[in-house]
Amino acid sequence: MNLRATISVAFSALFRNRLRSILTMLGVIIGVAAVLTMESLGQGATAYIGDTISGMGSNMLMVVPGAPSQRMGGGAAGAPLFTAGDLEALRRGARDVDLLSPVSQRPQRVVAGGLNRNTNVTGASPEYLQIRQWDVGQGRLLTADDERIGAQVCLIGQTVREALFPGAEPLGQELRVRDVACRVVGVLESKGGSSFGVDQDDVVFMPFTTFTRRITGSDRLGLIVASAKSPALIDDAKEQLTQVLRARRRVPVGEDDDFAVRDPREIQAVLNQVTSVLTTFLLGVAGISLLVGGIGIMNIMLVSVTERTREIGVRLAVGARGGDILSQFLVEAVVLSSLGGLIGVALGLGAARALAATLNVPFVIPVAAVPLSFAVSVVVGVVFGVVPARKASRLNPLAALRFE
Repeated sequence: MNLRATISVAFSALFRNRLRSILTMLGVIIGVAAVLTMESLGQGATAYIGDTISGMGSNMLMVVPGAPSQRMGGGAAGAPLFTAGDLEALRRGARDVDLLSPVSQRPQRVVAGGLNRNTNVTGASPEYLQIRQWDVGQGRLLTADDERIGAQVCLIGQTVREALFPGAEPLGQELRVRDVACRVVGVLESKGGSSFGVDQDDVVFMPFTTFTRRITGSDRLGLIVASAKSPALIDDAKEQLTQVLRARRRVPVGEDDDFAVRDPREIQAVLNQVTSVLTTFLLGVAGISLLVGGIGIMNIMLVSVTERTREIGVRLAVGARGGDILSQFLVEAVVLSSLGGLIGVALGLGAARALAATLNVPFVIPVAAVPLSFAVSVVVGVVFGVVPARKASRLNPLAALRFE
């Protein structure tokens, strides 16, 4: 019996029991779909993190008080804040640093006309927006003159604009931050949400001198943002920042720093590691689904062998060989798993696209995982189809014909 006839007989047998065939494929469909969905979302999340980190600024470094061993984003934990003298020393001594900016931030209620909103008000020098590669969609950026004279001007993000100036032109309008009035000179271009779920457009920027004199009343710094002159000099810039601050803060030789120079690459590495662990865990769960699907195929095929014992006996009696019976049942198992794999690929990519749109992450087709998942589904059919196929091929023709 040739392969074409064997495949035809196998398809006929599966078509006669359509509902059972579909239910048998479900395990493989769910397993393959889950694998592709998780892999696609994992790659999409990694791409999203990379884009967000890149959007934070080219070659950016963040200098914060507190030991480097503290968790990312941790507070100063009693460490002294930075001073204007520290900032000047860094400008002179860190030769591979291109730009430096002091940053101070507080949540404040801002008011425009009869509308108000709680938002993040940030005091920073003009270099900060250059480091962040953040431009305005309307108006102008803060200038060195604004910083020098402590001008009462501000920039607003798109979220603040929509909340406080709906349908109106914000440029030139007065915005009050607590009891300080400032004039809106620019509307920042949209940055969207960060990897941490923070709306980066929900912000108001003021010159650092204005912010410290009129809002905080202190020029002490909890954050200094810097950028290296090039990506190749990031590590050198970090080392220079560290050496200058160790000398300024009189950290004894051999003791840990009471500050940290954070590199966004560290944040990306941590987030990628978390994403990788979660993706691997979920892929393991999806792999178990494939295993369960394979066991389901074997179980149904064994039931099918029992139900078709007389049919097998007739075929053996009229000249079919054991190899023909083995091929037929093996082909049935492979067809079930292959069709399940194809449907699972389609469902998995569709689900990944829908979830990516819902979660606002890029949709990435896992190029390597698609053929691999399909190949695994075929292998599942072969592996789990061998036992029932061998059982069918070894039936005694006379006993099979007498089977009730």
